Order: sequence, then C-alpha cells, then structure tokens
Amino acid sequence: MRRRVMLAGAGLAAPMLFGLRPAAAQPRNASWPRALTMGTAAPGGTYALYGPAWGQLAQEATGVNISYRTTQGPNQNIVLVQRREVEMGMVTMGVALQAWNGQGEWTQGNRFRDIRAMFPMYDTPFHGIALKSSGITNHAQLAGKNVGIGPRGGTPGTYYPLMLNHLGYRPAALRFGSAADMAGQLQDRLLDAFVFASGVPVPAFAEIEVQADVNYLDFTADEIQKLTQQFPELAAGTLPMGTYRKQERPLNIVGMYNFAIVHRSMPEDLVYEMTKSVLGQNARLRQAIAAASETLAENWTKNTFLPFHPGAARYLREVGQRVPDNLIER
Repeated sequence: MRRRVMLAGAGLAAPMLFGLRPAAAQPRNASWPRALTMGTAAPGGTYALYGPAWGQLAQEATGVNISYRTTQGPNQNIVLVQRREVEMGMVTMGVALQAWNGQGEWTQGNRFRDIRAMFPMYDTPFHGIALKSSGITNHAQLAGKNVGIGPRGGTPGTYYPLMLNHLGYRPAALRFGSAADMAGQLQDRLLDAFVFASGVPVPAFAEIEVQADVNYLDFTADEIQKLTQQFPELAAGTLPMGTYRKQERPLNIVGMYNFAIVHRSMPEDLVYEMTKSVLGQNARLRQAIAAASETLAENWTKNTFLPFHPGAARYLREVGQRVPDNLIER
C-alpha cells in the first residue's frame, strides 16, 4: 500500500501559520472587491504553503477576503488570471515568458497579455531525489527509468521534459501528478526518481528524507552550460549544505525566479497595499515559509519583461527601487 507523504502545514489555514487575528469583515476601501481568489498549486510544492502565507498578510492589511484555488501550477494560474477566473496567482518567469510571447505548446499560440507582475517571491531550483537503494545519483542515470516530474501544468512539468530531451536523456516514462503523489510513488518504488522545481526545501523532498535514505540529483558543469545556452531564462546556482538534512554536498542547479501576478484590472491602491503588506513584513512571512527569505523588493530585477502593475511599481519605487517606466503598464 502506498505510504502517503503528509506535508507539514499543507492543510493549515494561514492564520494558524502566523498566529494572526482574523481579517476585518469589510474591505478598508469601499471601492475594493469584498473577496479575491488566488491560484496556488497542488500539495507537496511550495506554492501550496507560500500562497496562503502571503495571502493572509494581504487580507489582514486590506480587509479583503482571500480564498485559494488549487491548480496545476504556473501555467494554469496564468490562464485563470487572464480569464479573470482568479484575480491573483503565482508563476515562474520562464513560464510567464512563454505566456507573454505565445510560445510553448501549452499556450496554443495565445498571448497572455492581461497579467501583471506584483512582487518577487523566490528562486526555483531544478533538482531531483531518488532512494539511495536505487543507485541513481545523477540526471544521466534517468535514461530508461520511470521518472515523476510533478503536475503537467507546473514549471517542472513544462521544463523538465525539454531539459532532459536537450541533454539526450530519455526516461522510459515521465509521470505527472502532485508532488505529494510523486513522493508516495517514489517511496512505493513505482518511480525510480522524482525531479522537481520549487522553492527550497521542497516540502515533498524534505518529507521523503525523513522516512528513507536518499540521493539528491543535481547537474554537472557541462549540463548546466548546455541548459543555460538552450534556455536563457535559466540561471546557474547552488543549493548550500543544510538545504536538506540528508544532503551530502552542495548541489549545482539551474533555476528561475517566481513572481506573484495579478490581473491588470485590479485597483491600483489595492495592489499597492497588498504589495506593501508582503514586502514590508518579510520577517513575518519567513516565519511561515523559509523560501520567503528571497521575497525582497530588490529582487524585482529578476523580472525583465513582464509589466509591473502600477500599484506594485508605486510601492517598489517608494522603497527606493528604480523600476523603469517601460516596465510599468496598466
């Protein structure tokens, strides 16, 4: 029987994460909507925890009730925000670039031009995990194996097939599903490895290593060079010792940044207050989610193409960030 990986905090309401008092029953500005919905992602990844954490800060600051919709990740979040089925979401910038230009099979040639950047979140490193008993220690050994890569509409589900193909590594099968489901299948040996991209430590990875001896899979210098040349939206980086408890060395990775997004029609003063509530309370956000250590105003520079919502740009400029006029658009 499959052992389900239980993700600490994944099912908790944000007030329990923070110990915050409930938000006001009425928006603090009568012109604001009474309620908003945020697209997050399936349990096992960082979005499922990070979204309610920053949403609770925004709710407390504005009095606007924020609810959460579980999605497949950045791709679906972009589609839902574009259609105004949700007002907010979270994306990686590689997927956002595909959406903006109408590239990538999932866009079907459509350009998603009604999404706006709100604030930088954290880097998303691509890396993998395998049970130590499998003998798998690197990506090249994934050839001929059964590999889990997370939800089809998520960043790893979008990019990992392209990356492995470019490197010439051909798994026997790529399987899609929530990170929690992939983790359960790995422990039941239905998968040989699970590769993913999320804020670190990836909750599902951290839970697996509690229950089993594992190897973490990173990239060689040659692999990193090939990937960053083919996919310029990727950047090289390192996961230091201590990112995971059973990590045996620093991990060499490629990654891309995450941003919160909103629909362009959102009121400017509301987006300003929400952005301020998150970036102005980083210490509180870090209490709920470790990845928030990178949720800093100065990291707006990780976005070079997606227009900032005017409300977000107003706050960033207010705290000394030089967001150019050509990167601000209603």
